[in-house]
Amino acid sequence: MFQAKNGSIVNFFRFVLSLHACRQMMKNQPTILLLTLMLYACGSKLEKIYPQTGKITAAVYGAGIVKARSQYQVFSTISGIVDKIYVTENDEVKNGSPILLVKDLPSKFNRENSDLSARYADLRINEDKLIDLKNNIDLAASKYSNDSLIFKRQQNLWMQGIGSKLELEQKELVAQGSKISLESAKIKYDDLRRQLELNDRQTKNNLAISRSRENDYTIKSKLDGKIYFIYPKQGEIINPQTVLAIVGDAKAFYLELDIDEYDIVKVQLGQEILITMDSYKNEVFEARVTKIKPLMNERTKTFLVEAEFTKPPPILYPNLTVEANIVIQTKANAITIPRNFLINDSLVLVDKNKLRKVKTGIRDYQRVEIIDGVTDKDMIYKPK
Repeated sequence: MFQAKNGSIVNFFRFVLSLHACRQMMKNQPTILLLTLMLYACGSKLEKIYPQTGKITAAVYGAGIVKARSQYQVFSTISGIVDKIYVTENDEVKNGSPILLVKDLPSKFNRENSDLSARYADLRINEDKLIDLKNNIDLAASKYSNDSLIFKRQQNLWMQGIGSKLELEQKELVAQGSKISLESAKIKYDDLRRQLELNDRQTKNNLAISRSRENDYTIKSKLDGKIYFIYPKQGEIINPQTVLAIVGDAKAFYLELDIDEYDIVKVQLGQEILITMDSYKNEVFEARVTKIKPLMNERTKTFLVEAEFTKPPPILYPNLTVEANIVIQTKANAITIPRNFLINDSLVLVDKNKLRKVKTGIRDYQRVEIIDGVTDKDMIYKPK
């Protein structure tokens, strides 16, 4: 019952006996010598172990943060002054709920100018200008018709030998002038109509743009969620580069993990992750890999991996830090030794001064699997 494979019980009793022997020697030896002997006796017993049989798990390490699902930073499309803040941090909001109001007087004046321009350029208001030109066309058409008729009569008289050639040419010239005047009136009418229609469309478009920007004055939430942070204070000046707030899902969270480029090829979708957090000391939570971003961050030489909790903590907040071990391989009933007992990744020390070659398997951050070379019955020593 007391015989453990790793010799922990035996080593403990040997340690106690060594201490007892040290105390007996202290009665007759100098203090310095006795302390040296005690340290030697205590330390030497801790330098040898038996390999252990048990479960070992190989994992890829990653560090990251907690993020609220759909978490995003709120920006404004305009510059201005924060006129009113409708929410506070921790408030829950609906999609379309107002967050804050921005006052932008220049934009307001621009909208009023656009409104005035649109009313001035309205096609219906300028209809009288077109009517005036239309009347000129009708008058020119009547004159051309009349002058053409006179020319035709004079032409008939000339064919009958009545009248002079000069009179005929004069009537023809008048008729041609009337025709040119009619065509010119039509061109002026068409030009003015096109110009008025263009002005009407342009000013109405400008007015629509100005009015649409009025909606930008009220910054609204894009989802049902929670206000996690409000940056500006009322009265502060903001611009389109200013982060105004952070909004995210109130209940759903996920993990963003940075994985080193040397390890990313070992990571696959669906792999189990063991999570530890500074906020929950001595507790381990479970998650799974849900997304692997394929582009490496050139500055940090890491890849971004997303994961979702399968066993989450009771309370979570965005930007909590986490450490993750992505389980790559697990083996039960493996013979393992501490990694610092392994020499050059292929040798162990037996009988205090004899090296033996071993074949290793999977390893974690503390232990390594021994596939061949020693058993759990072989005592091995820690190299100096």
